[in-house]
Parts: sequence; C-alpha cells; structure tokens
Amino acid sequence: MNAGNAAPQLKGWPLLLAAMSLALANFVVVLDITIANVSVPHIAGSLAVSPTQGTWAITSYSVAEAICVPLSGWLAARFGAVRVFLAAITGFALFSLLCGLSRSLEALIIFRVFQGLSGGPIMPMSQTLMTRIFPPEKVGMALGLWSMTVVVAPILGPIFGGTISDDWSWHWIFFINLPVSAFCLAFALRYLLRFETPTVRRPIDYIGLALLVVWVGALQIMLDEGRNADWFASTFICSLAVIAVIGFAAFLIWELTETNPVVDLSVFKQRGYTAAVASQSIAYCGFFSAIVVVPLFLQTNLGYTATYAGYATAFVGVLAVIMSPVAAGMMARFDVRKLITFGVLWLGVVSLLRTGWVSQMDFFTISLPQFLQGLGMPFFFIGTTSLALGSVRPDQTASAAGLQNFVRTLAGAFATSLATTLWEREAKMAHENLAGLVRPLPQDMGLTAEQGRMVLERIVQTESVTLATNAIFWGCTGLFAVAAMLVWLAPRPRGGIDLSAAH
Repeated sequence: MNAGNAAPQLKGWPLLLAAMSLALANFVVVLDITIANVSVPHIAGSLAVSPTQGTWAITSYSVAEAICVPLSGWLAARFGAVRVFLAAITGFALFSLLCGLSRSLEALIIFRVFQGLSGGPIMPMSQTLMTRIFPPEKVGMALGLWSMTVVVAPILGPIFGGTISDDWSWHWIFFINLPVSAFCLAFALRYLLRFETPTVRRPIDYIGLALLVVWVGALQIMLDEGRNADWFASTFICSLAVIAVIGFAAFLIWELTETNPVVDLSVFKQRGYTAAVASQSIAYCGFFSAIVVVPLFLQTNLGYTATYAGYATAFVGVLAVIMSPVAAGMMARFDVRKLITFGVLWLGVVSLLRTGWVSQMDFFTISLPQFLQGLGMPFFFIGTTSLALGSVRPDQTASAAGLQNFVRTLAGAFATSLATTLWEREAKMAHENLAGLVRPLPQDMGLTAEQGRMVLERIVQTESVTLATNAIFWGCTGLFAVAAMLVWLAPRPRGGIDLSAAH
C-alpha cells in the first residue's frame, strides 16, 4: 500500500465532487474528438480556407491525442498520476482557450496539437484515479460512471457542435471547455492530492518515444485523410501506410527488448487483459460505426438537420445511464464474461434490427433502436474495462488503462474511416444495381423527360444509400458476434472481478 492509500478515504460530497471532476474531465476530452466534426464548414469559412484544409483541425487533435495516450503509464510512473492529471487538465484548458481565440488555420492547428497532447493523458489518468478514490466495494460503480462518459460524449459532440456553430460561433466549441476544466481542476486540487501514486525515476526511452510518434502519427493521418485522398490510389497515403507498418514493427521489437520501455507492453501477457481489450476494441468498432453512419444517413437521405439527427441518436444515453449502477453491482457477483457477452450480443441484436431500415421511417423507428441499445452498453463497457484492469498487477494499472484507451481510440479511428468508405462504396454499387431496374415514368404524369430523370435519380439515390446503411449494420452485427466470442479467451475470474487491488 502506498502513501496515497494511507490517507482517509473520501466520503459523501467530497467523494462525489472528486468523482465528478474525473468523469467530466474525461467527458470533455472525448467530446472534443467529435464536437469539431460538424463545425468544419463554419471553421473553414471563417478562416477563409477550403473544407479539406479545415479537416486538419480534427486530424491534428486526434493524432496528438493518439500519440500521448499510450505514454500515460510512463508519465504516471515518472511524475505521479495526480500530477499528470492536474497538468493535463490545465494544459487542456489553456489550449482550448487559444484554439477559440485563433484567427488563422495555422494557429488553430498548432493549438489543437497541444490540446490533444494535453488531453491524451486525461483519459487513462481519470480512469486510474477512479479506482483509487473509491472504496474497493464501489470501484465497479466508479468505472461505470467513467465508462458512460466514453459512451455519451461522442454522441453529444455533434449535437453540441452543430447547435453552437449554428446559433453562436465555432469559437465556442472550445470555450465551453473552460468552465468544465475549471470545475475539474478546482476539486481535483482539493481532494485528489492525497491519492498521488508513487514515482520512479527511470531513464527516458527516446528511441521508443520517437518510434511511437512516427508510426502512430502516420497511421492516424492515413486514417483521417485516406477517404479524402482516395486511399491507396494516393502516393501520400501509400507512403503513410508503409511508414506506419515499418514503424510499428520497429516499435514492437524495441519496446519488447528495452529495459525501461516508454510503453509497458508486458500487460498483454495477461490473457484476461488481452481478451478484454480485443473484445472491447472490436465491439467499439461496431458501436462507433453506427455513431458515424447514422447521423450521415439521416442528414443526407432523410432531410434531418445536424441538430435533429443528434436528437435522434441521443436516446442511446437514457438506458445506459439508468443501467450503469445495475451493471456495476453485478460485476463482483457474476462471471463477468457472461455479463460482457450479454451486453455485446444485445448490441448485436439492436444492430440487426436496423438492417431493415427503409427510407420512409419516422422519428420513433429511428430512435427506438438507439434507446434499446443503451441497455447493453453498460454491461459491455464496464465489463470489459473491469476485466482488463482486474487482470493486471496494481503497479500496472496506469499502463494498462493507457493502452486500453489507446487501442480503443485507434479502433474508433478505424471504424470512422472504414465505415464511411464502405458506406459510400456500397451506395455506389446499390445505385448501379437499382439503376438497371428503373423504367421511365409514364408520360401522363405531366413531367418532362428531364424532370422524370431527376425524380427517378433522386429515388434511386435515396434507396441506394438506405441499402448501404443496412449493409453497414450487417457488418456491425458480425463485429459484435466476434467480440462476444473473444471475451471467452479470458480465464474465468475467481468470484467475479475484484478491483480493490488497483488501489
């Protein structure tokens, strides 16, 4: 037991405020991954650049964050988890302010990079500290609260981004981080310092760090820009792919043989951890694909505004929040693999319901699967997180949390790129197939030949995109099935999951 644990445990309001500071900090970091997506046209117009150039405001943040997340274990061991968290939330607030004040694309990109570097450690540090401030019997509930921020934030991001950009100004998508960050920083300083983790002065693995920056940066840029550059038809994308593959291979070899690696890959020796991370990442691909495709489908095909598309998808958080305490309480009493399987298969069933979507759907038909999906999400997210962190040694918690968040973040990036690419490709294929079945409209409808062709083209395009959307949901159903099977590679936890060791 370290010095942090010798301090009295928090209770009542102090515990609630400390937990809220950690959960909200993670919430705003994850929120910033998606909040800028729908604001790109506003940003590009305001800064007098093209929308393609404007997307670098998104790419720069995601690349920097992806690089920094796996470094969290080393940072916590070197400086202490609480110090890293406090520095990260301070930096995140500062660079959010500077992003909002930017008057050029170059300045915005630079500040977004530093915002991502600051935000990266917040996810694993908040997760690690959640397991330290709560008493052992309530750690599962703490992880449930933390997991829901990961689920709800990407969904609310486009809603907030669209509403703020339309009604106020795109600058406010960054300014709203300031009061939340101030709240988190104030109560973290008040209540978290006593839970500082022990530190060890280790040599800096400069080569491992450089290799991490190279391969993760190349991979993330490739995923973010591949769709705009027509993927491997572009020499730039091919070069990034080669750099990512070679860099990843060199990184693995170096880190597995280095005495003081910058990323502790030894956590993957634990079969329970590896199985949980693999299951979570594959299921997250299916989950995040729906987050990306559904709003696009509603806006391009059914005439929804960005705001109302967000309202239709936001129902996913209702049951998720309600069921989180229930799922957390069941983790220590039941085989967590069964709970995870239930949660993932439930997501698969909901995805299967969406494969029958049609272009004449009403709001209820769209929002009902979103609402039902919330039932399975806590069992999946809390279960895989608990299984992963419960499978490693206490001194590996920060590294394990960082790597788990890193792999899940990459899974989300893969899902975004592949889902949108496959969605467009399936729509083109369906369009070609349907076009061959279309017959000219009767002349007695009062339309000219050109008007008739336009009407038919609109109908064919709408139905093609609908069929493509259904195909994506079939793919998501398959991913959920695979994820449900992978979790059974983990050994059976004895008496459920006990995360008290993480203290």
